[in-house]
Amino acid sequence: MAVHPGARIHPSAVIEDGAEIGDGCVIGPFCTVGPDVRLGPRVHLKSHAVIAGRTTIGAECVVFPFACIGEIPQDLKFRGEKTRLEIGERNRFREGVTVNIGTEGGGGVTRIGDDCLFMSGSHVAHDVQVGNRVVFVHSAAVAGHCTIGDDVIIGGLSGVQQFVRIGAGAIIGGLCKVTNDVIPHGLVQGPRGRLDGLNLVGLKRRGVSRDDITALRAAYQMLAQGEGAFQDRARRLGRETESDHVRQIVEFVTAGSDRSFLTPG
Repeated sequence: MAVHPGARIHPSAVIEDGAEIGDGCVIGPFCTVGPDVRLGPRVHLKSHAVIAGRTTIGAECVVFPFACIGEIPQDLKFRGEKTRLEIGERNRFREGVTVNIGTEGGGGVTRIGDDCLFMSGSHVAHDVQVGNRVVFVHSAAVAGHCTIGDDVIIGGLSGVQQFVRIGAGAIIGGLCKVTNDVIPHGLVQGPRGRLDGLNLVGLKRRGVSRDDITALRAAYQMLAQGEGAFQDRARRLGRETESDHVRQIVEFVTAGSDRSFLTPG
């Protein structure tokens, strides 16, 4: 066990031999930290948090009571292989959040970027790749092997099926079931998760220019009503656009995927 002298640990917390606790960490009452856990500087574990597995947590993350971070996957194929969880900086895991380590068959690592918020009861399954500034609203759940881009919001009580990709800047409404890939900056609504436009509010909040928003709206209309198959329309967009935001959609659609796409109605 390597505990930095600048860390503060409550006497009731259990820190197993082998764990590394960084400078300025605060570990509250009745927390458990496993032997393969690495906590960066100024990580704060409030009471009753459990950090397990081969888990690395970056600086200034906060884990709230009864969150369980780094436990084994909820996958019947898991046989105890040495996989891991990597978490960036300044993330917040609210009450009851669960995040699982990866599986050998899925690449071996679950990964979370920086500045994300996981509200109470949300779940990140094995081998999921989460970008930066992502928000999981209360009880949102993402199944194994999904990829969640930067600046995505997943609404409360929504579920994302395994292997689905959600592009950067997309927003998933509450109570949605998402079974297909979502284009960057898309807006998904309804219990069956239909693509219902662009996340215009999010684009404006992130300071995207009026010209880029206009280009995105025109691109969406072409994807919805243009000639040919969905991917053919996207390739045509790639040849015609000068907007980096539109190219982001083109690259997303033309990349390989294990799912089809939610397409404009």
